[in-house]
Amino acid sequence: MDVILQAVGLVATGNVIMTIIAASIFGLFVGAVPGLTATMATALLVPLTFFMEPVAAVGAIVACSAMAIFAGDIPGALLRIPGTPASAAYVEDTYKLTQKGHAELGLGACVLFSALGGLFGTVVLIFAAPSLAEFAVKFSSPEYFWIALLGLTCAVFMGASSPAKGLLSLFLGLTIASVGLNNPAGVPRLTFGSTEMMAGIDFIPVMIGIFAISEVLRTVLSGGEGWQQTPTVVGNIFRDWGGMLKTYWRQLLRGNVTGTAVGILPGAGSDVAAYVSYAISRRFSKTPEKYGTGHVEGVVEAGAANNASLSSAWVPALVFGIPGDTMTAIVIGVLYVKGMNPGPTLFIFNPQTIYAVFLIFILANLIMIPLGWALIKFSKNILRVSKAVLMPLILIFCIVGAFASNNAVYGVTIMLIFGVVGYLMEENGIPIAPCVLGIVIGPILEKNLITTLIKSQGNLMDFINRPISFGIFVIFCLVWVSIIISWIRAPQPKDEMISAETD
Repeated sequence: MDVILQAVGLVATGNVIMTIIAASIFGLFVGAVPGLTATMATALLVPLTFFMEPVAAVGAIVACSAMAIFAGDIPGALLRIPGTPASAAYVEDTYKLTQKGHAELGLGACVLFSALGGLFGTVVLIFAAPSLAEFAVKFSSPEYFWIALLGLTCAVFMGASSPAKGLLSLFLGLTIASVGLNNPAGVPRLTFGSTEMMAGIDFIPVMIGIFAISEVLRTVLSGGEGWQQTPTVVGNIFRDWGGMLKTYWRQLLRGNVTGTAVGILPGAGSDVAAYVSYAISRRFSKTPEKYGTGHVEGVVEAGAANNASLSSAWVPALVFGIPGDTMTAIVIGVLYVKGMNPGPTLFIFNPQTIYAVFLIFILANLIMIPLGWALIKFSKNILRVSKAVLMPLILIFCIVGAFASNNAVYGVTIMLIFGVVGYLMEENGIPIAPCVLGIVIGPILEKNLITTLIKSQGNLMDFINRPISFGIFVIFCLVWVSIIISWIRAPQPKDEMISAETD
């Protein structure tokens, strides 16, 4: 009880509350702007967290990411332009509802069920994380090695439509992570004689470049057109809440559970959660033919799932230091900077800080409703912002943030290089998430691989001779077996079938 009171004291300060509200407004704005993702909003906010207290810094990231995920639904419903990738799963339904004159129904469902999904994921985080922390104390290098390997596998095969492109992205991230002296042997790798590169490639400039600068490049190369005006007036979004809760409570529960399960799995994230939940909703619906024609049922389930996954993704991040998605990959860096090193010891030595984070999650999802309503009311003006005005401001902010990460022009150079890399990857359909997770998990994988080999004097059986490590190894094998089976059962391409029939 004393710990909870201390946590309330940490959160209930004017500085923290104002920071959460400001970060929420920023996240809503970025999420509502088509093409600017929730991950980009988080990356842009990171440089400002350097100057904040630990609780305020984490609170800013939590509030910003939660708001941005929800806000991506607004341009999707009004303009058929998803603000974030997670919103793309059900954009056809929300936009068709708008065309039918029921924009308030689709947007009301997005607000309500995003908030409820976030709260459900937070409850899971509160009760699961401390228990997992006690369990994680028993972990050693073999267990962390298998968890890291499992996270990388999930990142490639669950977060990418093409496994080959996912692997390419992952190897790029692992290569970036291997640059410099920060390796078990302390040997310079891929430095090409550069003194600056001996320190490695800083994570923050890479994130800003790969998410933000790539979007600036895309806008410039496309001509920088502004957006069209909002085509409709939105009515009262609260009007149908009672009916939707009564009719779709099963879909809400199923979306919460699906999103939470996907979020806890390292490497998946809200985008995967939304698509998986929408597919499950359609599979078990009594009227699957209505999906994609302006049916709110799929919006309820997928909307709940994407925010539930956002909260639950913090479970592996806080307990194991393994990011559940790209946003928690970014926040892990913030936690380290603020001295809140992820892992089971965080729950032992800083329990009041952890409970403060839990309270911030609850607060962020509660204020999502009034702030979301306000954003919808003013969405016409927000969506009129010209890219010709917005992109230069983003570019300036990116340069300042990349420079502030290490107070050197080197950070700006890295940011610009990976801006081009990010642009080329997305233009060629190569997913960014595996690359990001490769950068974060790569050092963890290598460190625990080498540590286990040194302790066992090269005996590979030490990777599986402990009960927990053997259990994780079995899960890893089952994931690969399911992947191979899905490849074997995959439908034969039409061209090949025609060729076979001709022969």
